Amino acid sequence: MHAPSDESPLHDASSPPTAEPPAQEQPAPPSPERLGLLHWITAGLRAALCLPANIGRAAPSPWQLFWLVTLAGAAQVGMSRLEVPGAASFHLAGWLYPLSTVGFVLFLVWACLSGLRPPQAHPAPVPTWFALWTISGLPMGAVAVLISALAARELMPAWWLDGTWLAWLIYGAVWVWIMLVAWRVTEALIPSRWAQTATIVGVLLIEAFGSAYIDSRPWQPNYAEQESADAADAATTLTLSQDVFADQQALLAQTLAAITPRQAGHTNVFGLVYAPYAQTVFVRESAMVADVLQARFGAEGHVVQLVNHPSVTDSIPWATNQNLRASLQALAARMDRENDVLVVYLSSHGGADFQLATQHWPLEVAELTPQMLRSMLDEVGVRNRVLAVSACYAGGWIEPLSSDNTLVMTAADATHTSYGCGSRSELTFFGRALFDEQLRKTHSFEQAFAAAVPIIQQREIEGKKDDGFSNPQIAVGKDIRPVLATLERELQQRHPASGK
Repeated sequence: MHAPSDESPLHDASSPPTAEPPAQEQPAPPSPERLGLLHWITAGLRAALCLPANIGRAAPSPWQLFWLVTLAGAAQVGMSRLEVPGAASFHLAGWLYPLSTVGFVLFLVWACLSGLRPPQAHPAPVPTWFALWTISGLPMGAVAVLISALAARELMPAWWLDGTWLAWLIYGAVWVWIMLVAWRVTEALIPSRWAQTATIVGVLLIEAFGSAYIDSRPWQPNYAEQESADAADAATTLTLSQDVFADQQALLAQTLAAITPRQAGHTNVFGLVYAPYAQTVFVRESAMVADVLQARFGAEGHVVQLVNHPSVTDSIPWATNQNLRASLQALAARMDRENDVLVVYLSSHGGADFQLATQHWPLEVAELTPQMLRSMLDEVGVRNRVLAVSACYAGGWIEPLSSDNTLVMTAADATHTSYGCGSRSELTFFGRALFDEQLRKTHSFEQAFAAAVPIIQQREIEGKKDDGFSNPQIAVGKDIRPVLATLERELQQRHPASGK
């Protein structure tokens, strides 16, 4: 027999197995508080005023977020209607296009707030941030719409149009406002300074990109209704399709092929009229200038029009830089480049940066600069040039375009706006006085310009132009004057001066 052992077995067969200690339950994350829809609107507006949002740990429900976004979108669409004077039509694509940055903003906020938030931070930062940011953007959008609406109606003061330091100060203040609002919205949700800084910088960069490169609005001018009211031909908003592009390419080729060769034995005039801004006044002005060149300067078959406007898409090639270059090349190929005269007339809005404004929505057209035009003219090698620029601040084009063989005329000096380019204007003051009136009486560009300037000044006074006389400019190269004198004598013999 074995002696009994002092050691007992670990488990007795008859006893139940030892139970595992119960796992310690983790506390459930606190559910976000719920606020009313009106409270969220108030919180967003408080953030817009750079005041604390006062939302605590609350988060919007999915339906609340839906209604906040819907209400803000409806308000923005309604306010944007003020940006288009007169008849306008709503374009869904024009409204949705600027919203393409929203996805980038949400991803940025998610990356900055979700991964870095400490336990005590907001439980649902991304939808809450988006709700506050959406509502806080309404006052900022209202300010932007107000400025745009006043500019569209030519009601902005001269110091704003001239791009003075005060205008830039206000522009900078708006961006400071955006930064402060982004900070107010972000600091309400997370205490991390790093996440706040990353979010604010990222949002500013995305907003700046959208402001610079996404120029699209939900409301576009309704040319059909506007021009019907003006007893003009009906037009519709441009519709882009493969057929339209193909037809335009064929139309350009057809137009350039129709340029007739020069007539031997005398100085020939060739012309190009370029109107890149889709506004009725520029369509009329383009047709008028082309008519004057053909009727008064013997340029039948020698004039090319490039115009942006839905009403002439089927009959006139688009005014784009590519078409401008191709047209200059085609004209030069038919000319005696050393002895003939090329007249180029530009008609559009202009800015203090001396770029010719373009607009043919939804077609994107690059703006033309004087340096670009000078380069194109030098490339084709036409010696004798008469250049007229009917646009605000057009005086900034004189120096880049001037040469011994060039005459340059502009509707304004480099620091003033011109007049008569509104949507209901028949012609610009410059085009009307210089081409439609004076050049129908004389073949001398210098004499016509000298006679037109006081007429323009008087009409600006009568029209209550409040930012000073446009002060049209002229520069005449020493070698172009005898060429134009010879042309004037020849034209006087072939086309005696007469009235309209």
